[in-house]
Amino acid sequence: MNISEVTQEKKYFAISELHKEKSYSISSLCGIAGVARSSYYKWLKRQPSKREKENTKLSEEIKDLYDKVKGIYGYRRITININHKLDKNYNHKRIYRLMKIMGLKSIIRKKRKRYGKSKPQYIAENLLNREFSASKTNEKWVTDVTEFKYGNNSKAYLSAILDLYDNSIVSYVISNKNDNKLVFNTIDLAIEANPKSTPMIHSDRGYQYTSHGFKKRIQNANMVHSMSRPGRCIDNGPMESFWGILKSEKYYLNKYNNFADLRRDIDNDIYFYNYKRLQKRLNSLSPVEYRAMAA
Repeated sequence: MNISEVTQEKKYFAISELHKEKSYSISSLCGIAGVARSSYYKWLKRQPSKREKENTKLSEEIKDLYDKVKGIYGYRRITININHKLDKNYNHKRIYRLMKIMGLKSIIRKKRKRYGKSKPQYIAENLLNREFSASKTNEKWVTDVTEFKYGNNSKAYLSAILDLYDNSIVSYVISNKNDNKLVFNTIDLAIEANPKSTPMIHSDRGYQYTSHGFKKRIQNANMVHSMSRPGRCIDNGPMESFWGILKSEKYYLNKYNNFADLRRDIDNDIYFYNYKRLQKRLNSLSPVEYRAMAA
């Protein structure tokens, strides 16, 4: 944010915050903002307005939350969590401005998308057809496998199933092998946890999902299988979005030397995602909280 583009009072507030947070000189900041030092000091000595006092407390809350999540939240998610905690309705633009003043921004890194060819034993139609909303729990599930690297070019694989009603992770399995067992165990756990449910389950055309073994499990559970079209990762958008969240908010920020450390963090991150990570689409609740309300 360019200090010279905001109102006079906001200029003074920005100068004050930047001086406290970054130790920039008052003289330099006043020069950038185009205000006289005498005017700034006159403003500084007056009684702060109600909004200024609120901004000071709000900035403290923002900084505290930002430090707790180690910088993984941007202004939108900061806004959701602050409003939830304080039972307020602060505008995201206000949070954005305060974070800009304090020099806070989300640490993010985009993942590289990789696509592989498969030779299907059977293919299902794209019945989900990008209709990513559900009216009840266990109506629509999406699933996928993603890759992690650790140590000296070792690889680990995470298979997960996500419920489109509340974005919760229904089941997941971590393994050193990307094989049928990984995917079969994931669907078996989901069925075991929801024995009376018969959702549509959507996947890509990876070899595990087009195998006879997966088809048999789907049929035995009276579930309907839907598949993405070839090369269309957006057909499974919610699952891709979850992988992006999981990797950007922890995996890309750390270096893992062994499988145990990587697995520990994945377990912790999925727990945090299900129980603690608030989502605006879920009325600023976590997936588990939203699911509990439905129950």
